[in-house]
Amino acid sequence: MSDGPLIVQSDRTVLLEVAHPLAEDARHDLAVFAELERAPEHIHTYRITRLGLWNARAAGHDSSDMLATLEKYSKFAIPQTVSLDIAETVSRYGRLIIERNDDKQLVLRSTDEAVLTEIAGAKRIAPLLIGHPSPDTYLVDAWARGQLKQELVKLGWPAEDLAGYTPGTPHRIDLREEDWHLRGYQQKAIDNFFEGGSGVVVLPCGAGKTLVGAGAMATAKTNTLILVTNTVSARQWRDELLRRTSLTEEEIGEYSGQVKEVKPVTIATYQILTAKRKGEYAHLALLDAMDWGLVVYDEVHLLPAPVFKLTAELQARRRLGLTATLVREDGREGDVFSLIGPKRFDAPWKEIEAQGYISPASCYEVRIDLPQSERLTYAAAADDDRYRLAATAPAKLDVVRDLVARHEGERILVIGQYLDQIDELAEELGAPKLTGSTPVDERERLFQAFRTGEITVLVVSKVANFSVDLPEATVAIQVSGSFGSRQEEAQRLGRLLRPKESGLSANFYTLVARDTVDQDFAQNRQRFLAEQGYSYTILDAGTLAA
Repeated sequence: MSDGPLIVQSDRTVLLEVAHPLAEDARHDLAVFAELERAPEHIHTYRITRLGLWNARAAGHDSSDMLATLEKYSKFAIPQTVSLDIAETVSRYGRLIIERNDDKQLVLRSTDEAVLTEIAGAKRIAPLLIGHPSPDTYLVDAWARGQLKQELVKLGWPAEDLAGYTPGTPHRIDLREEDWHLRGYQQKAIDNFFEGGSGVVVLPCGAGKTLVGAGAMATAKTNTLILVTNTVSARQWRDELLRRTSLTEEEIGEYSGQVKEVKPVTIATYQILTAKRKGEYAHLALLDAMDWGLVVYDEVHLLPAPVFKLTAELQARRRLGLTATLVREDGREGDVFSLIGPKRFDAPWKEIEAQGYISPASCYEVRIDLPQSERLTYAAAADDDRYRLAATAPAKLDVVRDLVARHEGERILVIGQYLDQIDELAEELGAPKLTGSTPVDERERLFQAFRTGEITVLVVSKVANFSVDLPEATVAIQVSGSFGSRQEEAQRLGRLLRPKESGLSANFYTLVARDTVDQDFAQNRQRFLAEQGYSYTILDAGTLAA
């Protein structure tokens, strides 16, 4: 026991006293294996989950490391049930191993015959097994590697996949590091990835996930398929690879709604892979169009559900997931774990900020009072309509205008969820707007004008959440969002975290209608920022114009 900032409870929740002098250290160590659930002002609540423990184990942390963290910072003795539960849960990872036998057949092996018997009898796993050549081994149907891993995670017995990977068709890729070098944490992420085989690297926006991808490609030196969120992101990947590696334009293909190129390095959008024609996925041939040795999933937390099914069939290809957060709003973190692979590396935002690689950020929640007439309209509205009414409250327009005036001369992103609100904001501010209907060429032109300072205020929809590189943006004003999405908060804050040539710090404002569901959803979004060590300052809209 010590006078630490943590209280560990028998239901696997951990309470963190935010004001304690050791709170930041405890948060940093706890985030390795626990997930933040609630983050009000004074006490944050974490939960220790099976998946969190297995991800930590896969990233190289054992149960003694995790228990040592709890013992170091806990105010009271750790409940015995929690200590035993952590040790036993962690020990489940790797008790089952998927590998190949001498005849190159896929097998499931365990030294624990009871576990193997239990698993083999499960009704969703039995059809995947096609033989039982020895007491410690079952033969696995060649196609079933991915599905077997999914089902084992659901049963609480995650397998370690040591069955190896096809090397793919060799293709020479080198990094061109004349005027730059991989940072220490980027190289460590690449090393951990190859040591583990496949899996996910978690890094904050602005910390160079694309460079980790390029470094992995230069290590693998093989044909590579890169899957990204949209066409703008595809072109940014292409430009970065041309700048950072030995690849030429002739070696990089784009496979999207507009262009269908298949080259040794092909960058495809998630949308094109999930596009259907007559009820069938029309572009699945891309997955076998080349002998891919590496598949890179950008923004893996946004992977569309159909791509999981496709990925289940790609288990012989080495897979790298890149993301700023493993949180998925659909709760399918288990499928990321089993099909892409477990977490191989992560670095907290504040840690990388302290090294000077991402810009410091101040986060504010601006609370706005609705006029009486709007409050009455809101109160009388159906539940389904209330969020839109609160999120698009006209009172937010004046606040946006005040904030833009406060930061005059800086590069400002104004972000909204609803198209009519975006139209109104753009007109009110005399600023260009960018939405999903903006043609790709026009998007790229607007983004480039913003980067150069020709445009200083840009009104954008959620289309700008993902993989858009705007390094000189110093202010984001979030007027409305997706019902408290933590993913979205990560992406939107991430627009501001690239280090600035101007040396300015970043300011992130969220506008919230007081006493509405808008305020309730804001609490959920704040969880992500609190998890990364950021805190909100609450401002009253009435003080801004002063």
